[in-house]
Amino acid sequence: MERKLSEYISLSQTIDVTKSSKKIKVGILSSFTINGLGETLTVKCSESDIECKSYVAGYNQYNQEILDPKSKLYSFAPDITFLIIDIRTLLNKIFHHPYSISSSERKKIVKEKISELRNLILQFKKNCNSKLIISNFSLPSYSPSGLIETKSEFGFHDMISEINQELSGIAKDESSVYVYNFNQFISKFGEKNIFDYRQFFIGDIKIAFDYIPYLANDLMGYVKPMLGLNKKCIVLDLDNTLWGGIVGEDEFDRIELGQSSNGKAFVEFQKHLLSLWQQGIILAINSKNNFEDAIKVIREHPGMILKEEHFASLQINWNDKAQNLKVISEELNIGLGSIVYFDDDPVNQERIKQEIPEVLTVKLPEDPSQYTDILMSLNDFNVLQKTDEDLKRGKMYSQQRQRTELEQSTKSIDDFLKQLNIKVTIKKADKFTIPRISQLTLKTNQFNLTTKRYQEEDILKFSSDNNMIVGCAQIEDKFGDNGITNAFIIEKNDKEWKIDTFLLSCRIIGRGIEDAIISHILKEAKNQGIKKIRADFIPTKKNSPAEAFLPNCGFKKENEYWVYDLNNPIKSPNHLLLEVE
Repeated sequence: MERKLSEYISLSQTIDVTKSSKKIKVGILSSFTINGLGETLTVKCSESDIECKSYVAGYNQYNQEILDPKSKLYSFAPDITFLIIDIRTLLNKIFHHPYSISSSERKKIVKEKISELRNLILQFKKNCNSKLIISNFSLPSYSPSGLIETKSEFGFHDMISEINQELSGIAKDESSVYVYNFNQFISKFGEKNIFDYRQFFIGDIKIAFDYIPYLANDLMGYVKPMLGLNKKCIVLDLDNTLWGGIVGEDEFDRIELGQSSNGKAFVEFQKHLLSLWQQGIILAINSKNNFEDAIKVIREHPGMILKEEHFASLQINWNDKAQNLKVISEELNIGLGSIVYFDDDPVNQERIKQEIPEVLTVKLPEDPSQYTDILMSLNDFNVLQKTDEDLKRGKMYSQQRQRTELEQSTKSIDDFLKQLNIKVTIKKADKFTIPRISQLTLKTNQFNLTTKRYQEEDILKFSSDNNMIVGCAQIEDKFGDNGITNAFIIEKNDKEWKIDTFLLSCRIIGRGIEDAIISHILKEAKNQGIKKIRADFIPTKKNSPAEAFLPNCGFKKENEYWVYDLNNPIKSPNHLLLEVE
């Protein structure tokens, strides 16, 4: 249940944001009064361990703030900016009297408004490095033509739909610009709830105070992935979570999946989980059960939507559930902070909250018909760019289970690595790889020498700089394609190169892949007449797996840096194939 706006405003005065590990500066521009949004975002950010500083522009000052290069907004230098313009302001008199002019004149006005919006966006991009989140426009239930609105040539609703469609097109062409679906927000909560005429007449308030926190919750869906705080794994209990009934007590045919109202609710929940899996969210099971009883339902029950291949880890046993979550984290090589946990038992929920607070434990009610709505309301699975690796992630983790089985069946690590038939392909930064390189810098924590975070625009800038090298590596083996799982950024001059960023996705650590890539970089530098490569290791709470990498590769500590003398021989692993595109 969402809290009242007044509570957020009070909390914003008392929280200590300086203790947060992440920081963000948020700009808020609006065409109407939007009091309390900045305070609510500050509190919600604090609860996600983010220090949030916000700049809220004056009432209806968005044009001045964007068009003036010396405005307070640009002096504030936000990391992310929310621009919320309402349709009444945009259309002005035409909002109430669209049919006072001809259809051709309406089309002309729409073109003018689109041009105004495009100009605002381009001016903002010119003056600021911030990401811009611009709202689209709500389609009112009102129409002056009443029942025949749909018969009107380029009618009132057509005008707004056209503006929204063109706005989406502009955002698709601009990597740092996103469209927030404000029209969808109105549809979800109801126009009569959001737009309160009394508040509107008092102070040009076009989002009722009670719904500002819901808006802030939606906007947090942009903040979290920008800081690499989005979740990537859902761990699920089985009994009364994925299906109705207890498999160890009820007969196979009495498991609720599809027939009863509760059974239909569990099927609907599974359908939405499968949809998330298809978009790259990892699924895993953590259940106290006899393995054979539970796996029989998963494999054979006709009502099951999710199958065995959809789960990257199956912890079905009688072990402690907190311990099982840690096993899943280690097995998948992901941090506990990347996990969302669903369990119907309040005791288990509280146990995980106390034992592993970094896991997001969802409070599930007794009524399974609410499960899907709870899942859909989470803003933790959003990403600001979708890559091929995201879409294939579920399948990749299924293949990872096969690798684990092979590793356990071979006598030595060398035999295991040779049997994998690993192929490493070095790729340059281009329009296809830049989004993934940025994503890796934002999300990779464990094997990451410096944990520097770069947005897509930063990587694009680096890749066009002749004094920098931006690259990545795609990894394949006998079980399938791991996708682009390495990224490196190098600053170069005539005598020395400096490794700014070197990282590897946690799921492929320990296969000698990192050794092959660094060997390629060293050889490339030597071929270009460079004498030394300098690198840095900046320790964090999470990147200890990368701590010994540089000395193990032959780098020697010189003052605060690690240095490789390219007069020395360069070792390369021989159990894999490395190619350069």
